[in-house]
Amino acid sequence: MKKVLVVEDHPDMRELLIWQMELMGFSAIPAKHGKEGVEKAVEEKPELILMDIMMPGMDGREATRLLRSRPETQGIPILAATALFRDADLKTCIDAGCNDYIVKPFTFQELQGKVQEFLSGSNLPVQ
Repeated sequence: MKKVLVVEDHPDMRELLIWQMELMGFSAIPAKHGKEGVEKAVEEKPELILMDIMMPGMDGREATRLLRSRPETQGIPILAATALFRDADLKTCIDAGCNDYIVKPFTFQELQGKVQEFLSGSNLPVQ
């Protein structure tokens, strides 16, 4: 079963995303913040990381940059899940190393489409 790491600081949103990943047939690994997300990515080697961007402490951009700097995690696709919607803000997600983004609030179908793109291999990771 393919693993998706869900890095989200809001407990309700984290649980919803985990539930959605499981409905899609994936094993969901929760992380409460950026630092824990980096640690779990190194440990678990998921096929995809769903990364919240605005989190206290280590935010999603910082966590993404750190993941991209480590040989064991640099090729894992990262999908930013963010409430940021301005082009300049979304560009900072891509510049940090995220492969793509999805803007909150999003529908289950939108999320499913993005996740399927990555896990089917049609959306290649940053190298």
